[in-house]
Amino acid sequence: VRLVESGGGIVQPGGSLRLSCAASGFLLSNYDMAWVRQAPGKGPEWVARLFTANVMTHADSVKGRFTISRDNAKNTLYLQMNDLKPEDTALYYCRARRPYTTEELTRGQGTQVTVSP
Repeated sequence: VRLVESGGGIVQPGGSLRLSCAASGFLLSNYDMAWVRQAPGKGPEWVARLFTANVMTHADSVKGRFTISRDNAKNTLYLQMNDLKPEDTALYYCRARRPYTTEELTRGQGTQVTVSP
């Protein structure tokens, strides 16, 4: 059971990135998935969630700029990030939870996103 993120990097304000989270050992469509970020010196902050019922939610801080999605054929979760701001700089990781619980199945190691002029 594993999640591996990719797609992070350094981008200028206003730029875009797409993060990927590849799952192995389980079907991510059977779990509630989330993208979470953690900036230096701060606690983790959930960014977007995609539930098994295909319901998605986004944090107010990223609403209208970020979009979570899933490709079941590739067993991969995505986070499309547009109009990036310096305050979006953080380590982004994906997380899987058993549906309707807070029981975590697994999380990835994360991918770094840095937004800087």
